[in-house]
Amino acid sequence: MKRTFTFLLFAAFAVNVFAQGTVLKAADPVSEKFSPERLKRIDGMIEQNIDSGYVKGVVGFIARDGKIVYNKSFGLADEEQKRLMSNDAIFRIASQTKAVTSVAVMMLFEEGKFLLDDPISKYLPAFAHPKVVDQFNDKDSTYTTIPAKREITIRDLLTHTSGIEYAQIGSAKMKAIYAKAGIPAGFVADRILLADAMNKLGKLPLLHQPGERWTYGMNIDVLGYLVEKVSGKSLDQFFKERIFTPLGMNDTYFYIPVAKQNRLVAPYTFDKSDHITKWSKSTFPSFNVDYPKADGTYYAGGAGLSSTVKDYATFLQMLLNGGVYNGQRLLARHTVDLMTTNQIGDLYINADKEKFGLGFGLTSQNSSAKLGISEGSFAWGGFYGTLYWVDPKEHLVCLLFVQNWPFPHNQIQDKFRAMVYQALND
Repeated sequence: MKRTFTFLLFAAFAVNVFAQGTVLKAADPVSEKFSPERLKRIDGMIEQNIDSGYVKGVVGFIARDGKIVYNKSFGLADEEQKRLMSNDAIFRIASQTKAVTSVAVMMLFEEGKFLLDDPISKYLPAFAHPKVVDQFNDKDSTYTTIPAKREITIRDLLTHTSGIEYAQIGSAKMKAIYAKAGIPAGFVADRILLADAMNKLGKLPLLHQPGERWTYGMNIDVLGYLVEKVSGKSLDQFFKERIFTPLGMNDTYFYIPVAKQNRLVAPYTFDKSDHITKWSKSTFPSFNVDYPKADGTYYAGGAGLSSTVKDYATFLQMLLNGGVYNGQRLLARHTVDLMTTNQIGDLYINADKEKFGLGFGLTSQNSSAKLGISEGSFAWGGFYGTLYWVDPKEHLVCLLFVQNWPFPHNQIQDKFRAMVYQALND
């Protein structure tokens, strides 16, 4: 009888822990099977990159089973202000916004608001009857089109297989078409609306037939507008009410409050001599790099957020937990499994033959052999040099944040990935 009671008590405890979700807490690396000596190798690698002038400042983060074993900042957040980097520094996370928007979409999917293979035009009529570019004239950006073989689906958008590309940073052909129509890439300081830009985008041609191949583009911006239409809330409001507040992500914003703007990391670039230098208006003339400080209204679901390492790690831990964090369930476990399962079949997203789920790049058997990241890990990064990955096999949440564009000396990212695994002791 006593043995049965003990088992039931343990079972109840286990169920309660699962329902709550693992919460991030600082811990001794040794308890999580990390070698402190080998973790220090990461310090040396980052400091060497700063000393070499490849980056100005860095924040690195590693957690295993929710236990934070590495959370360190290095260098400067702003050289001009002589402001040191700190763990609570706020970074432009750019395309890391995509994962948050994808979660918002899947929350509405769980509520029965739509199916993933519904045509997007069912909810956003501007995208009805899509066309594909046929002939393009480089001299004046005129083009001819052919009808798309089918409508774009919500799944196409989540997997970047719709044929929509990127404004300002995509191919020359599509950049010209989008520029003529006034479509922004997502770093917007002006008081314009996502709805206006997406309704324009819906009338423009696709680069290729839906489902034909993987093409990185403004797909998730379209889905941000879908969230607004279906929920009746701005994307900013939906994120705050349904994701950020429940998770305690109190430093994540489209537009940073004035009181916190002094924590925003300065962006850097490289001059013609390949030396790191402060970002200027000539770095990327079509981008206003100060957009996080604006009083803006453009909630770009593909690129608009700024955040801290800890906030974003909390978001990732929720996913690693199977959709729950600190008693707040955002998604069902099966939904997270769906999001982190290959959704593009035999297609792949890069030369390493990585796959793509619903909002995440996925480590394939081929790409796992490159650095040792476990097959099935899910990841992405941002335009300004931020990156993250989650390794479900090893129960890891890992992030490395910098603020550089372009990023010619990008070995720091691959070295960090490899050095996380060399520090494991089990």
